[in-house]
Amino acid sequence: MIVGTAGHIDHGKTTLVRALTGVDTDRLKEEKARGISIELGYAYTPLANGDVLGFIDVPGHEKLVHTMAAGASGIDFGLLVVAADDGVMPQTREHLSILSMLGVARGAVALTKTDRADEAQLEVVRAEIAALAEGTFLQGAPVFGTSAAQAGDSGVAALKEYLHAQAQAVARREATGLFRLAVDRVFTLSGHGTVVTGTAHAGQVRADDDATDLRLMPAGTRVRVRGIHAQNQPSETGSAGQRCALNLAGIDKSAISRGDWIADARCFLPSKHVDVALTLLPSADAPVRAWAPLHVHIGAARHVAHVVPISTESLAPGQSGWVQLVFDEPVCAMPGDRYIVRNAQATRTVGGGRVLDPNAPDRKRRSASRLAGLQALTDMLDGGGLAPVLAHAPQGLDESALQRLTGLPVSEITAPDGAVWIEPRNAQGARTLILAAHWKALRDRTEQALASFHQSAPDEPGPDGARLRRMAIPAMPDTLWTSLLDELQRDGRIARNGPWLHLPTHSATLGQAESALAARLLPLLDAGAFDPPWVRDLAKMQAQPEDTVRQLLRKLLRRGEVAQVVKDLFYHRDQVRRLAALAADLAAQPQGLNAAVFRDVTGLGRKRAIQILEFFDRVGYTRRVRDTHVLRGESAYAAMQPPAEPVS
Repeated sequence: MIVGTAGHIDHGKTTLVRALTGVDTDRLKEEKARGISIELGYAYTPLANGDVLGFIDVPGHEKLVHTMAAGASGIDFGLLVVAADDGVMPQTREHLSILSMLGVARGAVALTKTDRADEAQLEVVRAEIAALAEGTFLQGAPVFGTSAAQAGDSGVAALKEYLHAQAQAVARREATGLFRLAVDRVFTLSGHGTVVTGTAHAGQVRADDDATDLRLMPAGTRVRVRGIHAQNQPSETGSAGQRCALNLAGIDKSAISRGDWIADARCFLPSKHVDVALTLLPSADAPVRAWAPLHVHIGAARHVAHVVPISTESLAPGQSGWVQLVFDEPVCAMPGDRYIVRNAQATRTVGGGRVLDPNAPDRKRRSASRLAGLQALTDMLDGGGLAPVLAHAPQGLDESALQRLTGLPVSEITAPDGAVWIEPRNAQGARTLILAAHWKALRDRTEQALASFHQSAPDEPGPDGARLRRMAIPAMPDTLWTSLLDELQRDGRIARNGPWLHLPTHSATLGQAESALAARLLPLLDAGAFDPPWVRDLAKMQAQPEDTVRQLLRKLLRRGEVAQVVKDLFYHRDQVRRLAALAADLAAQPQGLNAAVFRDVTGLGRKRAIQILEFFDRVGYTRRVRDTHVLRGESAYAAMQPPAEPVS
């Protein structure tokens, strides 16, 4: 268990910790000279069961609340310190608010310096403490009268006994999940190198474990742990809930700051937009309106963010709602993380809450869909599991998103009832967890889009996969789209003709006479290269009615053997591939792909060059941007290209 002190300056927090542990947490010369704490202090004391009880001693000065918040982010037990001669003071109230906002649920009160107050004063202060604690986690908590400066003080002994009992009674925190530690101190130790300290929020780290990809976040720098002290003792591991010192290899002290994380690479995707639930304290000095600046304390970090209310136009003191925090630089957080906010001047704590979406969109923040998504995340954090989030995820969630959402490795994530895992085509790809009902809807939408294409272009063989995705589900990730098409093909719902996709009913069968005529027409089209004969010319060459040739070429078009650039002008598919390769080569040149350069390279007239480029736009190989045509790299034509001919 980790105990965090809280309270006003000069109320005896450091003296009390020294009496409880024998450790003086003021380590700086300035602290000893001035008699006040400036930085976080740490102390440890052994327990009868072999565990270690840790203390974080925080400064009480109003200008050092940011330091206090950094230390309080990882504590299990809040020890509010109130001096008998002063009573409840401003930072007493503010520190208690901070602990409450950070979700601390257990605690006690130490009434210090009782030797400096008479019985009447003690009764007054006890009444102040009771009034302050009402409605907080300290309501009904024991109050221990102490005189820590006196050796053998019975109050200190009683408090120590109580804290030891609480620590031994609490269940050890599960060391499951992805490891992450909030860095609150970094220094260099002679002979060892860079050392960071902090509280492990989740998971477990092991020294010299090359199997785990640990990163300094948000920088993303890979780090290796070569030594660990957990609860001030050498250890092979550091686990959730422990104060840890990690000796890092291969990284300089200057690269790390308080507020950074040492975390499993799967934990975080740094973001400038974080959606949160925010509660303003009744004592907040002003409402929170759009783009109001606030100081945000999360983990051990302090940032400035602008607030965008989502659920309401503004938040008044005492109100709660959803807001988006917009940061200047990417920050790291996970759903459920607690935070506090202070006003623009950083002189007063005005509220706090918990993170809902650490990777929030910066547009359509107030749309009905977005609000439903935030409610789903709220339900998940309130114990609803993944079901409400998946209900709001029509394309499911891939393994990376699930790990960031839950803080668990994918091997520990259990699919809720009604959800299925979609396997990727490539064994190295990520799986997707999706509700079976959503998956069926995606299948149906894809088939409907394909049917609509056939209806609007009955002579075409069908779209390629990239074009069909743009018609059906344009935002679907590549891996999931590939799995969807593979499953539809396996189930016989769609068929493939080379790169072209079609419904099984959309096919063309040639009779004996048609096959014979096709065998004569295709070589003529191929020989025509970039300027093949028109339907009327082919009909004359073969002494066939124009309509017979036209209908046969449309069947060949449906089979993917030819392409129709404009009405009655068909190209052999091999020549289309050559043209596509030339277009790709030109698009990579400084001047880009336009009608003039395409005309010159192909030797065609301007009109025909434009017709071919418009055909490439139409089938999804390119898209027009002003006077140029830009390649869509995912088109089937891109995959079918032969090596490009030299562009002179």
